[in-house]
Amino acid sequence: FGRQVDSFETDLHIDGLAGEPLRAVFIRAPLISRVGEGVQVLARLDADRGERIVAVRQGNMLATSFHPELTPDLRLHQYFLDMLA
Repeated sequence: FGRQVDSFETDLHIDGLAGEPLRAVFIRAPLISRVGEGVQVLARLDADRGERIVAVRQGNMLATSFHPELTPDLRLHQYFLDMLA
């Protein structure tokens, strides 16, 4: 998404996470420009940011364009652990 000055925070709805939206911190975030067969899109940014893909899953692999470790919300971490169990 750009350089350090382009960093931002926003709330995301993530497929598979119950409750309120997850606060996502984007710092020099990589862009997921396309997904292949068997890749599940878990989250997209809202329309004002161009509906960009920001979280995906394929099998036991999970990738995000944001830093879930920078907030106190542990739901995405738990989602990852549940994937592996």
